[in-house]
Amino acid sequence: MSLACIDEDDAADRRHVPVMVEEVCGLLSAHGPLAFVDVTVGTGGHAEAMLRATRARMLGLDRDGAALEFARERLAQFGDRVVLERADFGEVAAVMKQHGFDGADAMLADLGMSSYALDDPERGFSFRLDGPLDMRMDSRHAIRARDIVNEESAEELARIIYTYGEERASWRIARMIVEARRRAPIETTGELRAIVERALGAHRRGGAHPATRTFQALRIAVNHEMESLAALLRDGPAMLNPGGRMLVISYHSLEDRPVKERFRDLVRAGDYTAIARKVIKPSAAETSRNSRARSARIRCIERSAP
Repeated sequence: MSLACIDEDDAADRRHVPVMVEEVCGLLSAHGPLAFVDVTVGTGGHAEAMLRATRARMLGLDRDGAALEFARERLAQFGDRVVLERADFGEVAAVMKQHGFDGADAMLADLGMSSYALDDPERGFSFRLDGPLDMRMDSRHAIRARDIVNEESAEELARIIYTYGEERASWRIARMIVEARRRAPIETTGELRAIVERALGAHRRGGAHPATRTFQALRIAVNHEMESLAALLRDGPAMLNPGGRMLVISYHSLEDRPVKERFRDLVRAGDYTAIARKVIKPSAAETSRNSRARSARIRCIERSAP
């Protein structure tokens, strides 16, 4: 999953680079975890680092079947220490119970958009590469971005683009989409990109492409990302063992805000402790090596001992 608003022109160089891997392993391996749950295992970058750093048995979840197969090959060296399941991370509690994980000593959620999927034009996530307007993280699901773009009302399109993309010009874009689809269905990422460029201009101050927020919003809507995040934040902390830690990497205020608020409420209730008073950001050295890390933010809590 990702709610991240990123510059897609940098995507090709980021395929298998885990973000802030030293910080993640340092925080999650501090107490020698024996049960590690990676709810966004993706292609296995963080998972591999954690498995090398600890003796933990790992459960990995991901909705993306192609990424999960890549992770399966990458992590095969760890044998039966690894269990992988194709599932939404909002289902973490049920999947843990299904595989005999009664609790987690370490839990990781990296909410960043996988460049493994972003770089595949057939997946339809990118306005940089022309392809079918799909955007499904799980290909088993029926609703695609083209269905939303071609079937929803202008009012609903504007709501989606404003709510999930924080796009102030959402109404202008929605009206242009409706006008364009009257002539012919909108089928490709290139067609949608051109519509947004006509609505906003081909360039926007600040460097981000004008279609970035619209594509982000549609992806979030297609994959019900906010609902999944809400379920993870509701159920994940309760699945921690005493002393267990939950770490979330977010990339955008839309996702960081609920993480911050949920963790703050848990700490105030007294059953959890914030591992760092302030959000943890990547070093300048990492952002220079990996542009994807620029907007990454880590928040981490620990469940108190009884």
